[in-house]
Amino acid sequence: MRISGGALKGRTFYPPADKWPTRPTTDIAREGLFNTLTNFLAYEEIVALDLFGGSGAHSYELISRGCEKVYYVDLHKPCHLFVEKTAQHLQIRTKMELIRMDYAQYVMSTSLKFGYIFAGPPYPLKEIPGIPDLVLSHSILDTGGILVLEHHPEHRFEQHPNCWKTKQYGQTIFSFFKG
Repeated sequence: MRISGGALKGRTFYPPADKWPTRPTTDIAREGLFNTLTNFLAYEEIVALDLFGGSGAHSYELISRGCEKVYYVDLHKPCHLFVEKTAQHLQIRTKMELIRMDYAQYVMSTSLKFGYIFAGPPYPLKEIPGIPDLVLSHSILDTGGILVLEHHPEHRFEQHPNCWKTKQYGQTIFSFFKG
């Protein structure tokens, strides 16, 4: 996998994804998402949350593009070990808070507010339809902030009152929500 933009553009990392219960976002889909986000986010002015952080790819992109603080949340211990090692290697560890916790527990317990939240859950997760409402009901998204949910085509959010945009890259859909 590679970082597609910013100061770390072109740097690669190799997660052992075949041994994890994760599904990393493809480079092409992630690059397309970040091309869209660049029109709406001032990375250097926000605190970001990467739910279901997996390989850390989304966090690395955010930091590469200027984000000074990213909260990475994932329950899977091997993901944390990999992200810790990779963040050290990329020399960005001080810009990341690594939290090993269930995504819903984190959302319900944090008192922080985020300018950008990315949720890239495993596609088989049954709770995917409720993630936008969970995040929005706990008021962790800053006013004017953006929540992006990555999901499979079997889920549709265009009718959700806070969904204002969707982007599709093959079988990957990004639904954008505002609080």
